[in-house]
Amino acid sequence: MGTKDENVRIDRLWPDPAEDLSPAQLLEHYAFPERQGEAHDWLRVNFVTSLDGAVTRGGVSGPLGTAGDEAVFELLRRQADVVMLGAGTARKEGYGAMVLDDDAVAWRRDRGMPEQPVFALVSGRLDLDPDSPIFTEAPVRPVVYTHRGGTSGAGADGGGLHAERRAALSEVADVVVVGETGLEVGLLRADLRARRLHRVHCEGGPTLFAALLAAGAVDELCLTAAPTVESGLAGRITRGTSAVPTEMKLNGVLRCGNELLLRYRTRRA
Repeated sequence: MGTKDENVRIDRLWPDPAEDLSPAQLLEHYAFPERQGEAHDWLRVNFVTSLDGAVTRGGVSGPLGTAGDEAVFELLRRQADVVMLGAGTARKEGYGAMVLDDDAVAWRRDRGMPEQPVFALVSGRLDLDPDSPIFTEAPVRPVVYTHRGGTSGAGADGGGLHAERRAALSEVADVVVVGETGLEVGLLRADLRARRLHRVHCEGGPTLFAALLAAGAVDELCLTAAPTVESGLAGRITRGTSAVPTEMKLNGVLRCGNELLLRYRTRRA
């Protein structure tokens, strides 16, 4: 099951208050819903934000999280069939290969799951390095979702630089076109479903989150409220061209010191 850092205490405030949750209790709290005992399509998005809405400090999100956020972050990955991420966020945050630790691998094996989740990157421009550890050290072949004409100089036929990048990345990943001139979330979800990747854990970034919201594809938001006020020019957890009001219902509240870990579901979920 793995051990918990003795210095990290996470209490559940609502529902069913409980003190100092074990890793097993945390996994139960964040369990993906099932229907008739089987996994079904569910898209979860995870973010950390300051109290004044900043999603980054110094351009990255990592410094906002505390030990509690980090502990939950790892457990959320453990249960997923696929971890999805915008390519821009992968670059800014310095992502490497998606590799779970031995405890997580054993947990997944005991439940008949593949030892590692698939890493799925979403990129319009395909500005990704095929020699990055994301690909070269991946325990499972990653998937890259893009559209056909995703960069200037590439026509609707997919020619030019975009086609060259697709060809290069196809050597190290499954490159899937899900739209002509922009991301079509419905096609992306259909491909995930065809791959039997039902439990989707999305780690951002704001542009991808906005696109998923606009398509009505988000089932759940796990939001860490970091106990800090940042000011400055940092963006929000969503960044889109138009507003997409999405009513959500509170589904759980955890506390780690002065940090709150909130779980919301959309009204349709």
